[in-house]
Amino acid sequence: MYLIKDAHIVNEGRVFKASVLIKDDKIDSIFKADVPESIIQSAELIDASDCWLMPGVIDDHVHFRDPGFPEKADFYSETCAAIAGGVTSVMDMPNTNPQTTSIHNWEDKMNIASDKSLCNYALYLGATNDNLSDLLQADPTKVCGIKLFLGSSTGNMLVEKKDAIENIFAKSPLLIAVHAEDEEIIQKNRLHFTNLYADKIPIEFHTSIRSAEACFKASAMAVELAHKYNSRLHLAHISTEKELALFENKSIDKKRISSEVCVNYLWFSYKDYEKYGAKIKCNPSIKTETDKCALLNALSSDKIDVIATDHAPHLLSEKNGYCMQAVSGIPSVQFSLPLMMEFVKRGNISIEQLVTKMCHNPAKIFNIEKRGFIRKGYKADLTIVRRKELWRADQSCVLSKCAWSPYEGVEFTTKVAYTFVNGRKVFDNGKISNTLRGEALCFNA
Repeated sequence: MYLIKDAHIVNEGRVFKASVLIKDDKIDSIFKADVPESIIQSAELIDASDCWLMPGVIDDHVHFRDPGFPEKADFYSETCAAIAGGVTSVMDMPNTNPQTTSIHNWEDKMNIASDKSLCNYALYLGATNDNLSDLLQADPTKVCGIKLFLGSSTGNMLVEKKDAIENIFAKSPLLIAVHAEDEEIIQKNRLHFTNLYADKIPIEFHTSIRSAEACFKASAMAVELAHKYNSRLHLAHISTEKELALFENKSIDKKRISSEVCVNYLWFSYKDYEKYGAKIKCNPSIKTETDKCALLNALSSDKIDVIATDHAPHLLSEKNGYCMQAVSGIPSVQFSLPLMMEFVKRGNISIEQLVTKMCHNPAKIFNIEKRGFIRKGYKADLTIVRRKELWRADQSCVLSKCAWSPYEGVEFTTKVAYTFVNGRKVFDNGKISNTLRGEALCFNA
């Protein structure tokens, strides 16, 4: 039993001073007045008087590379990074080896996550040109969604057949999460730069190859199909100003089409290729300063519903070379919350909006059972953040197995102090309880 005492609680659009009692795996009580002395004497006390207390972050977009790529990452290493960053639940993408495109492979991967994951977890089922029968068999109380790649990316799970795409939107029993880039435009742009530079395309042209035009065309098509079939659509990693026009500025409770932005597109612009090179190569590409500013400005509206990471680790040696040789992907799950706290400090987003988009809205969009809020009877997935603590990220603090981050060198002004998963203290001021395991997320169908 834990008593988190005198915290600055951020929850459901409010900030207030209170104490929270954790009993077993749930939030037992929220005390806005004095806590009974009997509880103070019997519980393990955590003084949170200088801290934010918020629901644990739910990251709906990670690539933990497990199974298939143990040299890069696995569920254990990446969930160590996640809980150190205040993330208590993750949803993992299907482009592993084998790909998670059948119920059998999904079940095998769930067993891997059960054995290794320190935080709660769920898995997407990947769409292909010919696996509709598997998608229709998915249990909506266990599978978080269907991942549909409209543009080729790591693992090459591109679905390009129009009838297959149409059938997925028409018949899917689950939310459809879409990677939206138009493959025809990408290939045309790639050919153009190959003609100019052969196999030595400078890395900064990644933004031109995987262009804003490619993103908008594919996103617009997905939105059109979602309207046609009344599908539940979640557009992943929005990276351009133009795409924002596709979304309504209203609360998530009134939407069937939701949007996600990732921290990489808020922190970097294509100008940063000069400093970071291929370390910030990702798909969709990092875009212009104008796009970055537009996405930042949209944080305070309801056009952007979720802030996630698209955490995608690779070995640093794989990030070398020219544009077409370096792999795409950025490891970021450990730093997403501290990074977003810097945007709170700068005034780009309020602390209440941050919690809405990193905790509440993912729980609502995916209909996660009893998580994502500080409510009595809900699972005690909680993050405690010191409101004022200066620190600099460096390689020694990176917990992802790839052992690097483009965020090395960033000076932060807040720091995750504690992370609770299912009522258990899994992260305590830098110390990880590595014998504890998370739970499979359950969804209200």
